[in-house]
Amino acid sequence: MRRRLPFAGEPSFCSPLGFDRRVVVTGVGAVTPLGADMESSWRRLVGGESAGGPITAFPTAGHPVQFACEASEFQPERWMERRTLRRLDRFAQLAVAAARMAETDAAVDVAPEPWRVGASVATAQGGVASLAACCRELASSGRIHPTLVTAFMPNMAAGWVSIELGLRGPLGAPCSACAASAMAIGEGYDAIRLDRADVMFCGGSEAGITEVAVAGFAAMRALSRRNDDPARASRPFDADRDGFVMGEGAAILVLEELEHARARSATIYAELVGYGMSSDGFHVSEPDPAGTSQARAIRAALHDAGLEPAHVDYVNMHASSTGLGDASETQAVKRAFGEEAAYATPVSSIKGSTGHCLGAAGAVEAAATMLAMRDNLAPPTINYETPDPQCDLDCIPNHARELSIDVALSNSFGFGGHNAVLAFRKLHDDA
Repeated sequence: MRRRLPFAGEPSFCSPLGFDRRVVVTGVGAVTPLGADMESSWRRLVGGESAGGPITAFPTAGHPVQFACEASEFQPERWMERRTLRRLDRFAQLAVAAARMAETDAAVDVAPEPWRVGASVATAQGGVASLAACCRELASSGRIHPTLVTAFMPNMAAGWVSIELGLRGPLGAPCSACAASAMAIGEGYDAIRLDRADVMFCGGSEAGITEVAVAGFAAMRALSRRNDDPARASRPFDADRDGFVMGEGAAILVLEELEHARARSATIYAELVGYGMSSDGFHVSEPDPAGTSQARAIRAALHDAGLEPAHVDYVNMHASSTGLGDASETQAVKRAFGEEAAYATPVSSIKGSTGHCLGAAGAVEAAATMLAMRDNLAPPTINYETPDPQCDLDCIPNHARELSIDVALSNSFGFGGHNAVLAFRKLHDDA
């Protein structure tokens, strides 16, 4: 691997894989089912609240699943002009809002060198509402409004973030199901390590609470059917879990090369020190029950970071409240850590509160991990009532836990066998 020679004064740190440019997180922005920004979402998250409720986005009469976790506090007109909003699907609107919040939080000025600032913004489904509108228009009139065509394209969240923020650097748009936004963060991490950019806006967006998407996942029997108790329907690790709850939202992290951040006295949440990927090669919608491939992704992230399992203080689990998924991830952590270390490491899933934000989930959860590290407070796994012997890790049930978090992992696993794991570490003054 060809390595860039360091400039005078750069740190001598070199990762095990041979990269010498370090990457830190300097900004976080999000819209979630819990709130219109990350801080309000965080307060409700650590307070153990649930965003589950009846769907308002479309009439649900006759549907087997009638509830979700909607981002009901989102006000798109706060972030873009009305005439521009008409050209965007909701998933792109959410992404632009989160990117604007992250830009403000990082206090980064893109204008001096826009070619050194890029973005990678993921989604699982793209503009499903706009695609459905295209189909309706075509069926009724034989014509399609031209703005609908670009609105449903999955890359348009990334495209509009780039346009609205004036970015001219690398631009990516992973579309790898529920691992997509973790992979977007990993893509930005590599872009900075390889000196293709100094700053990257990375994350994901999803607005899939639509009739077609909810009906489709319901037909797969992937969704919980607790219509009479939506706030308690998403219950990761619980023995009575019966499927995930659809969520929506967006989250963007500002990744920045360490010396670039230091030069402008930026506030640093944490250092991104590792990224691991793998594929199951097993089934289109079911994970490998043994967790073998997911364990490889966890080990790859630890290897990239130069860490051992004993160094990890907390794991933000993908656990989406599905029977096989939560159990296989438990097995994966045991395989990657060894049982002794796995049982000693606190873990939790925030999807009991937010639902499953699909292509945005990895980024929303990475953002929550940043605040957990900042506050030394691990968010709880809510709605945990009945222990499942197949999910027997320390899952921080129902109440947030004060926890010194120096190193944390964030797991993201998706349909098709996509696995991605991010490793974060606090940046100490002497580093």
